[in-house]
This record gives sequence, C-alpha cells and structure tokens, in this order.
Amino acid sequence: MNHMTGIDLTVNANEIVIAYDDFGNGKLPIIFVHGFPFDKSSWQPQLELLSKQHRTIAYDIRGFGKSGDGAETPSIFLYARDLIAFMDVLEIDKAVVCGLSMGGYILLNAVALFPDRFAAVILCDTQCISDTPEVKAGRSKTIDLIKSGGKKEFADGFIKKLFSATTFETKPEVVSAINQTILGTDDATIMGTLSALAERDEMCGTLSKITVPVLILCGESDVITPLDQSKLMKSKIPNATLHSIGEAGHLSNLEQPDIFSEHISQFLSKMTG
Repeated sequence: MNHMTGIDLTVNANEIVIAYDDFGNGKLPIIFVHGFPFDKSSWQPQLELLSKQHRTIAYDIRGFGKSGDGAETPSIFLYARDLIAFMDVLEIDKAVVCGLSMGGYILLNAVALFPDRFAAVILCDTQCISDTPEVKAGRSKTIDLIKSGGKKEFADGFIKKLFSATTFETKPEVVSAINQTILGTDDATIMGTLSALAERDEMCGTLSKITVPVLILCGESDVITPLDQSKLMKSKIPNATLHSIGEAGHLSNLEQPDIFSEHISQFLSKMTG
C-alpha cells in the first residue's frame, strides 16, 4: 500500500490532530508510542535503524509534541483509543506496537480492548501495576510544583532518574535533548497526564490473555520501572521474551539504541520467519 513518508505528517483522528513520522516500507508496520513527558523525536534512532527493513511510525500522543490536546480529560484509556483511531485513519489493520514507559501503559490498555489489532507487542521500560499511594502523592506534589511555575525544577529532578551513570558520562547530548523536550512540553499537558497516570488501572490481570508474541526490554539501571517489573510481566504473558539492556536506565532506546533496535529486529525476523 502506498503511504506518505516523512517527518511531521498530520492526520485527524479521535477529534484531534495527530503528528507523526512515517518511514520505510513493509507489510507489517511498527508503531512506536513514547513515554512521559517526551514526544516522537525520542524514537528517532529506532526509525533510522529499523526503517531499512520495516515501515516505522512514531506519533505524538495528544497534547505532546505537535499533536493537538483536544477537549477530553486525559486518561490512559483515551490515549489507547487515540492509538486505534490513528491506526484506523492510516488504514493499518494490524501492527507491531512498541510502547515505552507510559507508552507501555497505553499499549497494554489498547491490547486489552482491541486484541485483534496487534500482530506483536513490544513493552519497554514499563510495568503492569498501578500507582501506589506514595507514587500518587508524588504526582500530586509534581502537579502543584508545575502549577506554581516549577517546570524547570521538575525537569531537573526527573532527568536525574531517567538515565544510567554511563549515559550521563558518554551521551550528554541525549540528556540535553530530552531535557529540552520536557521543558518544551505544555504545563497543562504535564499536569493532565500526571493525573491520567495516577488514575490508571493495573493491567497485570490482563496479561495472561495476550496471545501474540511479546518482547520485553528494560534497562538494567532503570529506577523508574525497575527490571523486576519486566520480570513480573514476563511471568504472566504466555509468549514473552525478556532482554535486559546493560548500561541503560529508563530510556534504554536512546541510551543503547543499537542494542535496543537489534533486539526488535531479531524479534521481528523470528516472528516472520
């Protein structure tokens, strides 16, 4: 099927404008869903590395990057409906979908609701549990901080948790780019999404119903969604493979882009045989 390729393409889906990048060709597209509070640019290395063999798509979640925010109250369920609506508009019946962190929460919700739309699932640096009361309280505090104009303070604190020590030493440009992305994210989007994250349902109970192949990737030094959470998901999903990525924290796809993309490449070639 012919499709537009390029960067910053837009479509209307679920009553918002969704901005996306679309590269390469292939029968089975890979769609990448970013984490909080980033945008589609965080998938650039994967689009570059994987578009040689596959059609690769990364989009901005509503309110992030260049996508519209719409009138509805943000929720993980709403973001999951956006993903399916986006696939509908692009006439993608089935895809391999890869979600990192919040992107993983969105993906787990979408798979539970629309299982027949997924050929395979890639869960990166994410988890199936819901927020503990402590984490919820922390999100409330962050909302108050953003409200009082403290976005820079939030970004500074959050950045410290995102990357492995190696990344801070060897890839300062990656750290700096993510910092800029966070600072460029609208205050209202950050606050609305923090509420959506705090209110999300646990999805651990849905994992045994996933019948398609699942790849789980996690940075060994991830302190936000630790490797134990990936192991928990693997234990509950019938057809799952788990790889931990050394010298990577929560953004393993940017910290070790070659290894991360190679795991995806091998997973897909096993799948398609």
